[in-house]
Amino acid sequence: MNGRKILLLEDDASLHETIREDLEEQGYIVISAYDGYEAQDRLYEHRFDLLLLDVNVPEVDGFALLEAARKEGVETPAIFLTARESVDDLEKGFRSGADDYLRKPFALRELRIRIETLLKRSYSPQRTETIDLGEGVHYDLKAQRLETPKGTVTLGRKEGRLLELFLRHPGEILSHERIYDALWEYPEEPSDDSLRTYIKKLRKLLGKERIVSIKKQGYRYVASE
Repeated sequence: MNGRKILLLEDDASLHETIREDLEEQGYIVISAYDGYEAQDRLYEHRFDLLLLDVNVPEVDGFALLEAARKEGVETPAIFLTARESVDDLEKGFRSGADDYLRKPFALRELRIRIETLLKRSYSPQRTETIDLGEGVHYDLKAQRLETPKGTVTLGRKEGRLLELFLRHPGEILSHERIYDALWEYPEEPSDDSLRTYIKKLRKLLGKERIVSIKKQGYRYVASE
């Protein structure tokens, strides 16, 4: 499981740090968020293998956050971490799209077991996450594979991240800084030349009209009508 990336949404600083340190000791990469808005930004800036979401957090609560993400096509496995004990809350959690629901307080070992079990299940060969780009083109997020009428193309890691970012935010102007944050991880140095190369390749595959340059602002993805 080493190298798997987890989004951790937890507003209790002490518990957050405890969970993060334990998971990092197991080899996971943990991206932190302390409120719902921050988690929303992180969710679309990175490709995660698992979501750990507290429910009672500032701004957007965990239930609403995951429900909205599921409606936008995010299929990343998710576990709710919550002190809520009622069956109604349990039902609401699963209806919002959760794969598991862990009540506080919990043992870190139990959390690790649940994470490992869910990741093994989610990475079975049958699991796919495909987005229809229109005009006979489909993109497999897991395999970073683009299926077109002319054939199949497997994208590089950063090219795949860039395409996914565009697909998650159609019509929005994505600044260079936002794209850098999504594609390059510390201690990597962002490269404008590399970004232009990735843009050029995606335009070649999708059509120049699908990715528009906005002078001094960034790029905008135009979805197929």
